[in-house]
Parts: sequence; C-alpha cells; structure tokens
Amino acid sequence: MKSSDRAVMRVLAGERLWPPPIWMMRQAGRYLPEYREVRAKAKNFLDFCYNPDLATEVTLQPIRRYGFDASILFSDIFVVPDAIGYPVRFEEGRGPVLEPLSEAILDKLDQSRANKHLDPVIETVTRLRRELPEETTLLGFCGAPWTVACYSVVGHTTQDQTAARVGAYRNPALMQRFIDQLVTASIRYLIRQLDAGADAVQIFDTWAGVLDEEGFRRWSIEPTRAIVEGVKGARPGARIIGFPKASSARLEAYVTGTGVDAVGLDWTAPDHVAQAIQKKVPVQGNLDPMRLVAGGAALDEGITHVLKALGQGPLIFNLGHGVTPETDPAHVARMVERVRQG
Repeated sequence: MKSSDRAVMRVLAGERLWPPPIWMMRQAGRYLPEYREVRAKAKNFLDFCYNPDLATEVTLQPIRRYGFDASILFSDIFVVPDAIGYPVRFEEGRGPVLEPLSEAILDKLDQSRANKHLDPVIETVTRLRRELPEETTLLGFCGAPWTVACYSVVGHTTQDQTAARVGAYRNPALMQRFIDQLVTASIRYLIRQLDAGADAVQIFDTWAGVLDEEGFRRWSIEPTRAIVEGVKGARPGARIIGFPKASSARLEAYVTGTGVDAVGLDWTAPDHVAQAIQKKVPVQGNLDPMRLVAGGAALDEGITHVLKALGQGPLIFNLGHGVTPETDPAHVARMVERVRQG
C-alpha cells in the first residue's frame, strides 16, 4: 500500500472520510497495564525512549488493542535537546528537568552529535513501519522549540510558564539562540523520521497558548514556519500537523504563518473557529480528555458533538490533548467503536 492511500494520509491531503480516521495523543502510555509492565524494564524514561525494543513494543500496544488508524512513535520531545548536548534528565514524579538556560550551556551545544545520539529512535521508526499493519499511518513528531525551551529557563515547567516568559522578555537574544539551535536539530530529526518510514510528522507546541500576540508570532509561528520550510525544502511531499495548544484565537494566523498541512485543535476551540479553520486545512481533534475519563453519557455526547461539528470536512478524530493515566482502557474501546459507527 502506498503511504498516500492510508486513511489518515488521505485526510491530510484534504479528503473527507466518513467515518473519520481516529488515533489519540499519548495513546502509548500509562493508562495501559501492558505499557506499565514494559516501562518497569527501563531504569529511567530517557533510556526507555532510546531502547528500540521497548519503544517499538509500547508503540504497537494500542494498535493491537484498538486498531487505531495511526500509530505515533513512542519517544519524547526532550530527545532533541538531549541529542545536541543540553543537560536534561527525568525525575520520577517530577518529569523532565533541564539545567537552567545560559550562554555557557549554549556554547557547548553540538549539532554534529545528534545523528548518532538519535540513531536508536530512528531504528524504532524503521521497525515500526515494518511491523505495523500496512493500512496504519505511522506518525513521527518533535516538540516545538518554544515548548521545549519553556523547560529550560529555570529547569522545569510551571502551569503558566512564568519563568520562560519573563526570561524571553529579559533576554530575547539568549532565548532566540536556543530556539535557533532547536529549529536546526528538529528539521534534521523530522527528515530522518520521514526517511525511516514515518508517513507524516506532528509538531507539538503545548505551551503556545501562554504567549502574548508578539510572543506567539516570534516564539511559536516563526520557529514552526522555519521547521516546516526546512523539512519541506528537503522532502517536498512531507505532511506536517501542527498542534498549538490553547491558541484558538490565533489559529488562522498560525496556519497561514507556519504552512502546516493540518492543525490539531484542543478541546476549548469553539466550533465556529474550528469550522473556519477546516475550510483552510484539515483539522484533528478535539474531544476533551476528561470526557474519556468520565465515560458513559459524557463520553458519548462529546463524541457526537465532535462528529457533528467537524464531520462535514476533512477530520482526523483525536483528543484535544493527550490521554491521561487515569483513563479506563474500556472507555477508549468505547470511543473507537462509537467513532467508527459514524
């Protein structure tokens, strides 16, 4: 089967399919007992991401269980800064911890080490394309530079990214220097994923929504545009999904300014905004993950609403953000069944 014949790829090319194809962000994760069993075999999260045997297995688990139309590479957005030498580690119960951003750290970053460092991730992509069902789209991804950089200013994240925003205002040159390094590394990384067998890639900008108007242009749109242009300049047929979370009021500017082929919608996106964007590019989303936690009528009503609101155009059904660890796997099965009933 040609890549372009897979359901998700047909939607990314602008086709409306009914029922729409479905996958969900973080679908390989802690809500699955089989994932937790495999995760226990790795000494830390980064080692988990760099182990092709383990990463391949957990990526395949939700495909075996639910038959999603797309499989997304199991990895993490922080393999990119790690690959170019930015000090990053994962702490249990806390998540990613980066050394605070400084000129001294940036002076030591080395793009030339990234390929070898990321070889295990690329091997995982190669294995996945070989082992996935022929009809399943394989998605690669990276974190948007702003979202990755948010964790670097004081070494960790906060809910409103106060430190990152203040740091960008006080020393925009330092932030720009780091962003530029991440752009370069991300372009090369996404190209390698595509060459290894990924059908399309997604850029996750989880913290785009905390920025003001000028910040959104400089730190979200411009770096994403540079990545899209860099990838498409090398691989003209590449399909790229952008996901600027909590950015409903700026989606048109984002789509126009970045050149992405499709855009992910979070669950707060108003229907009229989503429908207007859908006239420009295919959309992906946008069920509230908490409806998936709740199950029952709340889940059914949410699915019906998304299908009714966005089903008349090119749609990839997904959550408005990642599935959460407390989600009952039976609720996921119910969601897949309901979407496929149309």
